[in-house]
Amino acid sequence: MGISAFAEVNRPFHNGSVWNLAFIRMKPGMETAYLNYVAGQWKANQEAEKKEGLILSYKVLSVEGHTPGEWNLMLMTEYKDLASMEAGEEKADMLTQKTVGTDEKQMQGYKERSENREVMGERLAREIVLEPRRR
Repeated sequence: MGISAFAEVNRPFHNGSVWNLAFIRMKPGMETAYLNYVAGQWKANQEAEKKEGLILSYKVLSVEGHTPGEWNLMLMTEYKDLASMEAGEEKADMLTQKTVGTDEKQMQGYKERSENREVMGERLAREIVLEPRRR
């Protein structure tokens, strides 16, 4: 008895959404200044992308840094999947131009924020949903 290559596999988990994780180290004494940016311009841009269906959600997590060089804030942006994230890049760039301004203005803002924070890195993570895929 042969098994079809297309036989249905029933696993107790499946791939979920994709998250972009940005690891930020807010500089000592600059937490309020950076969080004002996050609650203002960053949030406005996330909301614009959410309204356009480019992202599903976003979150901000604060963590305790154990050493001076560790990140202490994580900015999380949720996408339906990698294909959606990549397909929406051009539209996201256009929205950023509307909510933030020209490339020059964006670079100036990045430079100004570097006084308040350091970007420690970014990662993409895929959520694993611990239940069978719905058919």
